[in-house]
Amino acid sequence: MKQFIFFFACYFLFLSSFSQVTKAPAYPLITHDPYFSIWSFGDLLNESSTKHWTGKDHALLGLIKVDGKLFNFLGKPSMPFETLMATGEEKPYTCRYIENDPGKDWMKENYNDNQWKTGTAPFGTGWDNDASTPWKTKSIWMRRRFTLDEKQLKSIQLRNLLLQLRHDDDVEVFLNGELIYSCKNCYVSSLKQYPLSSLIKKKFKKGKNVLALHCINPVGDSWLDAGLATQDQINVITPAVQKSVVMTATQTTYVFECSGVGVDVNFLSPLLINDLALLSRPVSYINLTMSSTDAKKHKTEVYFGVSTNLAKNEKKQRINMEIIKVDGHEYAKAGVIDQHILAKKGDDVRIDWGYLYMTSTSPVLNYQIIHPEVLYDNLKNGKFDHEKYKSSEVDEGMMGVTFSSDLVTNEPMEKTILLAYDDIYSLQYFNQNRKAWWALEGKTIEQEMQEAIRDHKSIKERCKRFDSEMYNDALKAGGEEYAKLCIMAYRQSIAAHKLTKSPEGEILFLSKENFSNGSINTVDVTYPSAPLYLAYNPNLLKGMLNGIFYYSESGKWTKPFPAHDLGTYPIANGQTYSEDMPVEEAGNMVILTAAICKAEKNAAYGLKHWNSLSTWVEFLVKDGFDPANQLCTDDFAGHLARNVNLSMKAIVGIASYAQMANTLGKKEIADKYLAIAKDYAVKWMTMADEGDHYALTFDKGGTWSQKYNLVWD
Repeated sequence: MKQFIFFFACYFLFLSSFSQVTKAPAYPLITHDPYFSIWSFGDLLNESSTKHWTGKDHALLGLIKVDGKLFNFLGKPSMPFETLMATGEEKPYTCRYIENDPGKDWMKENYNDNQWKTGTAPFGTGWDNDASTPWKTKSIWMRRRFTLDEKQLKSIQLRNLLLQLRHDDDVEVFLNGELIYSCKNCYVSSLKQYPLSSLIKKKFKKGKNVLALHCINPVGDSWLDAGLATQDQINVITPAVQKSVVMTATQTTYVFECSGVGVDVNFLSPLLINDLALLSRPVSYINLTMSSTDAKKHKTEVYFGVSTNLAKNEKKQRINMEIIKVDGHEYAKAGVIDQHILAKKGDDVRIDWGYLYMTSTSPVLNYQIIHPEVLYDNLKNGKFDHEKYKSSEVDEGMMGVTFSSDLVTNEPMEKTILLAYDDIYSLQYFNQNRKAWWALEGKTIEQEMQEAIRDHKSIKERCKRFDSEMYNDALKAGGEEYAKLCIMAYRQSIAAHKLTKSPEGEILFLSKENFSNGSINTVDVTYPSAPLYLAYNPNLLKGMLNGIFYYSESGKWTKPFPAHDLGTYPIANGQTYSEDMPVEEAGNMVILTAAICKAEKNAAYGLKHWNSLSTWVEFLVKDGFDPANQLCTDDFAGHLARNVNLSMKAIVGIASYAQMANTLGKKEIADKYLAIAKDYAVKWMTMADEGDHYALTFDKGGTWSQKYNLVWD
């Protein structure tokens, strides 16, 4: 039995859900890499749009018409927004602002703001650097005047009204002097829509109005932008009743009921960790099964759609959609018109190069490409018979497929949709663009999709077996709650990486830091994720270390400890983090290498990199026991000198080096470094002693910390 030591990946990712572990904080649907990653953020699959992990809409839409009645089971269709008052992202606007406290009544209609500055929104510094007016102070107050006529007032009352807002950090929003929205201890990194109630709608007046905002920026990047929009409602669609959701390591399955028809929706991303060709293949299955549940015959029609937003980063980018035929098989395809491969890097970023594909295991289906406004106009009338196009250039589009059937009790209808993403080039590795693992030998995405179609049944069976094996392993190791946490962490951990090879032919499995600083191949992100890969495929852990070893051994990195990262995802040309984490990363690299050697029951990997490991262990001996002021992986603790956790990491690292030396028959070296580690450990226990616990640092009494480095005991 493979014993899981999966705790820390689960701890960091899912601590908030531990008290109610059966409910995931988000449900994985399409999970392959940091760009091709779609989740359901709600408890119900059809209560909101599906999203990229960054929170931007990456909409999948599933509709079924049962005997003429329309239901949504996947995603929530919504009409496009109509601008009432443009945001600065849409069209920069002028307003009054001040960066010193204006005192009371600043938000009221009749307040005299003539002494305020006039500027153009958005305001901000950092993020995507697209701000029209720099904002570098701790606070900003903004007043925006606008005029409404009778027609606009009527539109506000009859339609949904949305506050469009992007802020970093805390914000207060006032309309004509009254608070209509506030958010403390929070920020949003892109425009978000907030529905406004009927009571707030009544606060708008014919003629002059004032929208006033106050935003604070205690640290880091800043941003402030706001606008208003209206939106029609679709009243002809009924939410299907979700009966259950079951999540396993590679699959998420929902069951719905729609007026006598059952709909099973199975999302399968076949991330089988021992099959690198399959693990790298960027193709997911959506398996749909419809059946009668009341012993009656039902006439059904199903629509499945995917938004072309999956292929772009910014709203303003234009998309080309087309229906293509390759070797007799049809595909819907979409990508931005202006392709700049690997041109963007950073954290809150989505891919805007390469192409999104959709097809089916069925040879002939009714593929469609359509603008969302046309789609939703048809849906308001309960229609699926959308006009078809072979190609179209749009700001936003939907690729879809429809199929119909007369359902009876013993004849379920089954259809399988395939979604894929060809990123053309995945990463830049020391100034060389690298294709994904699956494409290194020249295979096309259409060939990959055809193999996925051919092997669909066998892949599903393999995934079923693996899901069962993994759950049972974790159950035996830590119990039911632990096993469920491991399931939650599995796809999220793997899909935070991209698999390729270096020019020298070495495996690279490079991670992306998410919502921190966007680093690629961060060593202290690798460290807590390592147990999963040690348990199931140590080669993938090598893929996380190889680039760091190359960085030092090529002479590109010359410090006596490892780099923190290889760059900013997806550009791995060298460390971009602003400072080093010397003891943290030196200890991590030595410990992880020793763990690989132990898992493989030989020290060949350690021997290959012995010179680097020897340099790093000497640094740990010299500077690791009582560390100087520096960061550790507990970023929230800030810079600390004499960090007890870092000291522990150094000690375990030194002992790990001794372990590898012993396996390699280097007895004299093994004895020397094991003696150092033991000596340091005894001193550590005395110096860190706080009676019933150990301290945070050697010199600060009355403190404590989670001793996360004991995970390797």
